Amino acid sequence: MAGRSNSIRIIGGEFRGRRLSFADVPGLRPTADRLRETLFNWLQGRVEAAACLDLFAGSGALGLEALSRGAGFVRLVEQSRVVVRQLRQNLEILQVESRAEVIAGDAMRLLRQEADRPFDLVFLDPPFARDWLEEACGLLERNAWLSPGSWIYLEQDSHRQWPQTPAGWSLHREARAGQAACRLFCRDTMPS
Repeated sequence: MAGRSNSIRIIGGEFRGRRLSFADVPGLRPTADRLRETLFNWLQGRVEAAACLDLFAGSGALGLEALSRGAGFVRLVEQSRVVVRQLRQNLEILQVESRAEVIAGDAMRLLRQEADRPFDLVFLDPPFARDWLEEACGLLERNAWLSPGSWIYLEQDSHRQWPQTPAGWSLHREARAGQAACRLFCRDTMPS
């Protein structure tokens, strides 16, 4: 049973039902199947061909799910070298290296830089013990990481107060499952 606890299951799309391992690192917490299924139901019709940014990628559950559902490109950002190695291995297993890249580094440091390209869909799921969501949202907006009309997914501990989000972000949906709460925002097509 130990092997199953360190695996994620792709819920839908091309790789539906596939199980992939993730690194055994303290604090690594994949987005629960129920929340992932809810999120991708909300995003129906918006993932195909999208450029996706999976910050604090961890197990890669969100980015890999997006690839399975036809995302055109996914960038996974993760600091842990062990986790990065496993993410790269999972991309090879699925044979999607041409549509994805793994950046080994600090997601907050990356966001402080000017973006090299805008993204249509961003997954923001930092470690629950960190209070990074508000700053990360501001940096996404300030440093041109978002396309007009981008979708931004936030996940945090359900006991926390939701952070302030940038002007021009509209709350589309929200849900909760166990210890996790999530919100999906849509960025106005005409930023202020």
